Amino acid sequence: MRRGGAMRTGLAMAACGAFLMSLTACGGADGGGEGGKAGTEPGKARESETRPVDLTRIPGVGDRLQRRIPADSRQIVAVYGEGRNSADSTVVLYTKSGSVWKKTRTWAGHNGKRGWTTNHREGDRRSPVGVFTLSDAGGVLADPGAKLPYTRSASFQAPRYWAKSHWNDFDYVIAIDYNRVKGTSPNDPTRPEGQSKGGGIWLHMDHGSGTSACVSLPKSGMRYLLRTLDPALHPVVVMGDEADLKA
Repeated sequence: MRRGGAMRTGLAMAACGAFLMSLTACGGADGGGEGGKAGTEPGKARESETRPVDLTRIPGVGDRLQRRIPADSRQIVAVYGEGRNSADSTVVLYTKSGSVWKKTRTWAGHNGKRGWTTNHREGDRRSPVGVFTLSDAGGVLADPGAKLPYTRSASFQAPRYWAKSHWNDFDYVIAIDYNRVKGTSPNDPTRPEGQSKGGGIWLHMDHGSGTSACVSLPKSGMRYLLRTLDPALHPVVVMGDEADLKA
């Protein structure tokens, strides 16, 4: 454990938008959700063939969110939701070279079971639309070589009364800086904007269907992101459904 220090026993059930008060995190106890294939690869078929692509911008992201991307950010995880009420998404890592954004990797993924929202609330099972920094990581498994600060702890373990397909969800996680304190373990339950705004929104391992609010992708994708996202490059996630991303 790079950060050091034992995690509190009280956090053992803490995870992804539902900590001590509710254990329906990232798919929840029912283990259900809208599964399915991710949509068309963003920035490709969605772009007009007659319109030149501006490589200084993230494809499919309009001015409203584009302006919120920090000027010093050189790594972006873009999550393209298939639709406002869909749990399917495509996760793309972009890396900036000079003034140009280059697509580095793409994975099929999932978001909240009920889709997306611009006003996330605790328990709504929708992922928050927006631009968020990525500062901290952790999980049940040993550090795979993460560049972000990594906390290994058994307290990330999903409850065993959840469906078995969810038991490895939090083997690797990267905290999305939504209503949390940066520089702490991803399962720190502190909510600066209050519990009603939700929290514990993570990138984590996929179980094949929607989550409670997090974004999930394959284990290979999580390992790649952990080894690639670099605090010195100020990584952020830009996430939402197609319509809200383009707004």
